Amino acid sequence: AELAGVVGPYAGYARNSDAHKRVMRKHRSANDDLRTVNPIDSGLRQVAARQWDQVIELGERNGYRNAQASLLAPTGTIGFMMDCDTTGIEPDFSLVKFKKLVGGGSMQIVNNTVPRALHNLGYNSAQTDQIVAYIADKGNVVDAPHLRPEYYEVFDTAMGVRAIKPMGHVRMMAAVQPFLSGAISKTVNLPESSTVKDIADVYMEGWRLGLKAIAVYRDNCKVGQPLSNDKSSLEEEKAPEPEVRIEYRARRKRLPKSRFGRTTSFTVAGAEGYMTSGAYEDGRLGEIFLKLGKQGSTLSGVMDAFSIAVSIGLQYGVPLESFVQKFTNLKFEPAGMTDDPDIRIAQSIMDYIFRRLALDYLSFDKRSELGIYTAAERAHYVETGSYLSEEEESELPESEQLKNDAGDNVRVDAGGPLQPSLIDAHPHTTSELMEALTGLAVDAPLCLTCGTKMRPSGSCYVCEGCGATSGCS
Repeated sequence: AELAGVVGPYAGYARNSDAHKRVMRKHRSANDDLRTVNPIDSGLRQVAARQWDQVIELGERNGYRNAQASLLAPTGTIGFMMDCDTTGIEPDFSLVKFKKLVGGGSMQIVNNTVPRALHNLGYNSAQTDQIVAYIADKGNVVDAPHLRPEYYEVFDTAMGVRAIKPMGHVRMMAAVQPFLSGAISKTVNLPESSTVKDIADVYMEGWRLGLKAIAVYRDNCKVGQPLSNDKSSLEEEKAPEPEVRIEYRARRKRLPKSRFGRTTSFTVAGAEGYMTSGAYEDGRLGEIFLKLGKQGSTLSGVMDAFSIAVSIGLQYGVPLESFVQKFTNLKFEPAGMTDDPDIRIAQSIMDYIFRRLALDYLSFDKRSELGIYTAAERAHYVETGSYLSEEEESELPESEQLKNDAGDNVRVDAGGPLQPSLIDAHPHTTSELMEALTGLAVDAPLCLTCGTKMRPSGSCYVCEGCGATSGCS
C-alpha cells in the first residue's frame, strides 16, 4: 500500500479493486481470529493486528502495488542448502533421507532435530544416542529402545512407516490458507499403494476446506525422485550378466597352389576380353581374372579390381548364385551380340560374365531358378516343353518332378505329416518382395502398358499382368 502511494497500484487494479480490498479484509479477519497459546506470543499478535489495520487504511486510500499480500515460497532443496531439517510448511520427508545429487551419487541427510526432541522429552544422552543409532539404521522410531509408544507421533514424517496420512497434509494447508493470498507450495504425499479414488478424495476435501490448489505426489511414481527414505532404492541395480552369444565369423579359404581352371575368350558387341576362372578341388568357383582393354588403361584397372573383389568374396563363402543374381541383367555399353552360342545377346559385359560363370559352375537346379539355360536346353524346351532330357528327367526324384504342383510349398517326410517349407516365405525388404512376386529378376523393367513388373522371357521381358512384351513377339 505504501509503494502504491509512491508509484501507483499495479496494472489492472482499477477493475479488481473491490475484490482485492475484500481479500485484504479477510486476511485481517483471519489474523483477528488467531488465539495465542504462549503468553510470549501475545505481543507479536497485537503488533500484527495493528499492521493489518494500517494495511487496510492505506489500501483504501492508495490501492496496492502487488496483486497478492502473502505467499509461501517453495523451499524444497533450498531448505537443505540452508541446513534445515524440514522444508517450511512441509513435514520432514523422513527421519533419514538419501538425496540424489545432480552430478551423480547421493548423500545421507539425518534430521538433526531428533536429538533435541528426545532431550525435550526427558531422555538422557546415552538413551538419545541409542535411539538415534536405531533411527539411522532402521529409518523410523518404531520399536526403538527406551522410546515410549505415545511419543511415536512426535516423529511422524511424510513418508515411511510412521507416515502422516494424506488428509493430515490437506488440513494443515487449510489451517494456513486464510493467511495466504495465493496457492500453497506444499505437496500432499501419498503412499505408493494409493488408488485413483484416494487422490480424488484428497482433491475433494481440499475444495471443501477452501484451498486454492493442491499438488499430490505418490511415492515412487517417477523413475528417479530427488528424495527417498530407502537406501536400497538408490543403490545401482546389478547389471544383468550379458547373454552368451556365439558369433560365426567367415574365414577365408584360399585355393590350393595347384588349382583347376578354365580360360574363356568372349566378344560382346565387338569388345574382346578374356576370363580365367579357378576352382577348388570339389569344383566350386574360387577366383576369377578378367582382362579387358589394353594394359594400363582405366578399363583394365577397373576389371582387375573387380576381379579381386569377387574372388575374395567367393573365398569368404559368398555363394556364386548371389553374385549371378545381382550382376546379371545389368545394362550398359558395350551390349549386344556375343560369340558365345549359349549366350547370344548380353546386356553388358557383367551380364555376360556372370551368365557364363553360372553355366560353368552352377547346377541345373540353381540355374533354372535364375532363368539361365544353355542353347541345347532351350532347344529341348522348344521341342518337348522341358529343359531336361528324358533321361535326366527320369533320374529326378518324384518330389522334383511334382515341384510345379500346388503343394510345392510343403515338404513331405516319410511317415510324417506335411510340414511348412524351411524357406522363409515372408520377405523383409522391397527387393525380396519383388523377387517373391516376379522372380529373381528384380531389375526387370516396368510394363509400359499397365505398370506391372515384367519377367524375363528369353532375351526379352513379358508382363504377366496384361501380356505385353518388351518388343519380342
